[in-house]
Amino acid sequence: MGESRARSGTIRVVLADDEELVRHGLRSVLEASPDIRVVGSASDGVELLRLVSTTLCDVVLVDVRMPRADGLTAVRRLTALTGGSGRPVTAVLTTFDLDDYVHDAIDGGAMGFLLKDASPAFLRGAVRDLAAGGAVIDPRITARLLPRLRDSAGGAAVGRALEALSQRERQVLRLIGEGSSNAEIAAQLKIAESTVKGYVSAVLAKLGATNRVQAAVIARQLHPVNGAPG
Repeated sequence: MGESRARSGTIRVVLADDEELVRHGLRSVLEASPDIRVVGSASDGVELLRLVSTTLCDVVLVDVRMPRADGLTAVRRLTALTGGSGRPVTAVLTTFDLDDYVHDAIDGGAMGFLLKDASPAFLRGAVRDLAAGGAVIDPRITARLLPRLRDSAGGAAVGRALEALSQRERQVLRLIGEGSSNAEIAAQLKIAESTVKGYVSAVLAKLGATNRVQAAVIARQLHPVNGAPG
């Protein structure tokens, strides 16, 4: 863990799902692209943690409901295991789009929340975005989160925080909401990646967001995004 992507540029993925058929299906979908390779799979959370501790990977896709240690528990433990390195990046992949799962996954350190019925192109695009350092949430989930966010006790505070952002910080926030990595933001805004990191830190601090994916959800209030990553 913690090492950069394989020199070939291939994105290394680990899958965790208690259904063998689902694991095979996901592998087939992802490996239809030559830049993605599934380097391991697990049938439960305990097996997943063992696998990730010994396998170099860039992205981990975790089902929510698994035996022994469920997906949300695995996400929290994987976040602790990485020691803040950000590698591998973890995303929850499930058929359940319940709000509590989303919030628990985000709070646990997941950088993505995807639905299993997403199109193959969306899943492959999401893996690429995650590997590049972006945050990815299925647009159908975002649509459900926004009303709850606006109606929450902190909704007014978030609104005031958004108003306090500078024009450049709003640009950065919009691109975070689109799932862009720091490198992609730097390229689009024609500024140094180190400068982007400073803006991202400032945006998170002003919004009171603990991680990038929370900022991505908030960004949709300003800039709704249609479609999916390609």
